Amino acid sequence: MFTQLIDPLANLGLTCLVALIPVVLLLILLAVLRWPAWLATLVGSIVTFALAVWVWRMPFADGMRAYFYGAATGVWNVDWITFWGLILFNTLAVTGVFENFRRWLIAQGSMDVRVQTILFAWAFGALLEGLVGFGYPWAVVAPILISLGISDLNAIRVAAIANNAPVSFGALGAPVIALAAVTSYPLLALSGSIGSVVAVLALLPPWVLLYLVSGRQGMLGAWPLALVGSLGYIAGQYPVAVYLGPYLPDVTGSIVCFIVLLILLKVWQPKTVLGYGGKVLDAAQARPSTHGLTTGQVLQAWMPFAVLLIVVAAWTGPWSPLPKVTWFARQVTAAAPEIKTHITAAFKFAPYVGGTAILASWIVVAALLGGMGKLKGAQVGEVFARTFRQMWGALLVGVFIFGLAYIFNFSGMASSLAKGFSTLGTAFVIVAPILGFIGVALSGSNTSTNAMFGKFQALVGAQLGMPPLLLPSLNSVGAEIGKPVAPQTASVGVSTSQYVRREGEVIRHNIGWTIALLVYLIVIAVGFYLVKPTVMGVR
Repeated sequence: MFTQLIDPLANLGLTCLVALIPVVLLLILLAVLRWPAWLATLVGSIVTFALAVWVWRMPFADGMRAYFYGAATGVWNVDWITFWGLILFNTLAVTGVFENFRRWLIAQGSMDVRVQTILFAWAFGALLEGLVGFGYPWAVVAPILISLGISDLNAIRVAAIANNAPVSFGALGAPVIALAAVTSYPLLALSGSIGSVVAVLALLPPWVLLYLVSGRQGMLGAWPLALVGSLGYIAGQYPVAVYLGPYLPDVTGSIVCFIVLLILLKVWQPKTVLGYGGKVLDAAQARPSTHGLTTGQVLQAWMPFAVLLIVVAAWTGPWSPLPKVTWFARQVTAAAPEIKTHITAAFKFAPYVGGTAILASWIVVAALLGGMGKLKGAQVGEVFARTFRQMWGALLVGVFIFGLAYIFNFSGMASSLAKGFSTLGTAFVIVAPILGFIGVALSGSNTSTNAMFGKFQALVGAQLGMPPLLLPSLNSVGAEIGKPVAPQTASVGVSTSQYVRREGEVIRHNIGWTIALLVYLIVIAVGFYLVKPTVMGVR
């Protein structure tokens, strides 16, 4: 068995600086040189492997196995989910079902900018993040907000800030699944711990959104929207994250949020209908639009989400034997005596993982839409072609970033950093979410950030005797806070606006409120550590 060298350069500070080379390299390639993410992670993985062999004396053969097991995990545990999630979304887009859902939703509230912001930026954005992620909520929501009279730059900021809370469970739970893969912590336990932090985090953004679109008085005049919007999302997200796992919290959170908001709007409406900036709208401007859909078309628009919820919950819930089926497993292990643990790079081929549940959901939805005459053979080909065009780069990132992360962990580079950062003591609880924030600013992906830093955070926590799930969970939620300033996300998010190839302006506009939310998360982190540490234990 390979034994890791924690301080191969006989100077822990210098060793930690060398261990940070892959991180700095990714920063330069992605944020400065603006390389495609798949190419940057490929080069990053090659450099990481070379450092692991040369400096940390990792055996070449064991390292190759670790890299292969990591790449296979990226394909099967993450790419398999995100691919079928986007296939489902594109099926709804190509058939017009998604557009009908959007039209129906617009007609449910008044033209008050505060109502539409909570319905679309907050609730609808969470649904898009839960299904697809990767910046699509910005791209879809921003044009809707622009149509309400919000300027392009401010509409993108509102869409980005609203997208904060759902990101950890985005793309049908891919970030949490990645974190479980690299830390070896139970998936359901991590889902619950992250869901607990997100539940507290989600209390604030709706208030910020109302302030951004209508000012202080507009926010105070629509406080029921912020209260019901935040609590509605939490009511749908939290129990699913804790008891069912990471696949559906955003989807259920958004749907429950829709339901309670629509109930609220039946019994309460803002006294004055406001446009963007708190401007009072006249009677003609305040008149809500009509969707023009039949009852059958409305039910058809809701059907895919109902199918997804039923199939995935039945398939992946703790009562189901399917996720426990394993056809074969491979692993390679390294000893890390200085930090009193073993580091395992493993791949387990479980054929009925969450991605297969999403595939089953899509088959049912496609069959139902086909029976209704909405989906034809040629459209299926268009769906797959569109998905491959959109995703081929992201699919390769799943391969290379997991290979990189497994080598980073297996070689001892993560252990060296953990040993160095543990000198901060319990103050590291403040640093943990900041590292997640920085990680997503580099990669643009919560999933990649968890793959890169998740094990390192877990090792630091073990060194400091902290609850095991605390630091990895803060890494994930810190990453979701950083999304509004991630160049990779912004490039997708601005694709439907006039800010194409002007992501820098968008990032500068987003940075202030993003930092404010990061400070709020740090306060939450300290609170969990001091007041409720048992939530972060492995159950």
